[in-house]
Amino acid sequence: MLNKKKKEKIIAKYKTHNSDTGSSQVQIAILTEEIKELTKHLKTHKKDFSSRRGLLKKVAERRRLLNYLRREDEKAYSKLIKDLKLKVVLTQAEVEEKKLLDQEENLEVEEPEVEEVTE
Repeated sequence: MLNKKKKEKIIAKYKTHNSDTGSSQVQIAILTEEIKELTKHLKTHKKDFSSRRGLLKKVAERRRLLNYLRREDEKAYSKLIKDLKLKVVLTQAEVEEKKLLDQEENLEVEEPEVEEVTE
């Protein structure tokens, strides 16, 4: 569990407006810090299965919030991922879509060369 001071620091850093305590960005940042602490705990207490279950629930909740944020506000999502240094695993469909977009960008429409014929 995070102590009150740590939680207030996180809220102050990621809030979207003055009275913000529960926006997606704040929730994701708090969950990320809790996940880090639980991970550290589980490295020393390998057989603590109840804490492991709690960790998995927190990871799943963070993933749901990240998916929501990505749908609603792509810029905020990208900024938050960069700030928290999270790895993002793309689904197979997203990978294929990205490849198609990259291919379309690389295919520049070239005008055919016209040879001048002189007689």
